[in-house]
Amino acid sequence: MTPTALFNDIRFFCTVNANEETVKKYSRYFRDGYDAYGLSLDQLEEKVLDILEAETTTFDLILKTSRLLVKSPKYEETSFAILLTKAFAKDFTPAVFTEIEKWFANGITNWAHADVISGELLIVFLKKKIVPLSGFETWRTAGNKFQRRAVPVTLIKMLKTTDNFLPLFQFIEPLMDDAEREIHQGLGWFLREAWKLQPEVTEEFLLKWKDSAPRLIIQYATEKMTSAQKKKFKKGA
Repeated sequence: MTPTALFNDIRFFCTVNANEETVKKYSRYFRDGYDAYGLSLDQLEEKVLDILEAETTTFDLILKTSRLLVKSPKYEETSFAILLTKAFAKDFTPAVFTEIEKWFANGITNWAHADVISGELLIVFLKKKIVPLSGFETWRTAGNKFQRRAVPVTLIKMLKTTDNFLPLFQFIEPLMDDAEREIHQGLGWFLREAWKLQPEVTEEFLLKWKDSAPRLIIQYATEKMTSAQKKKFKKGA
């Protein structure tokens, strides 16, 4: 099996199982458009299992096929790249991290894929210490806004691995004045989860930024607070 042959097999599967009603159902979640076949997650996972069970399937084949899949505008084809790569998490290396990093420049164009890549793939590199936090430094200024979003979203699962949130707060700080809505949402989500675990240190960070950070970050970060708690994070308060 060659990467091109596997890619064509996946595309044929997607085409045969396309469902326009499903596309319409989920399109409302994507402000920038949703180009999809309309497959269910069960269908994707069933096909992934078939591919993984084939004797010719190797991680090298999956990585090379994924280069083709992530370039496709079709939602499910990139989803296949993520699901198939996740199956080889035990084989992740710094070189694989670099390979996944290239996905963003080549075709990650929505928040959903960015978030799944963050929570299912990128977090593995940090938890297993395959790549240090500093490996994400250049991501904070990447041209692809979804790559920048991946930084705080990946760090959400790191919150339960440490008692010291300060290094994580310092790391996301360069993103606090980013202009893109998707980054604001990712940062707010991260800070909301941090607040649930360590409210005092998180509130100290939020107070530092409440007058200068985009309001959407503060809105998301304070979402679970009481009305009284939220008041001190109003701009100019």
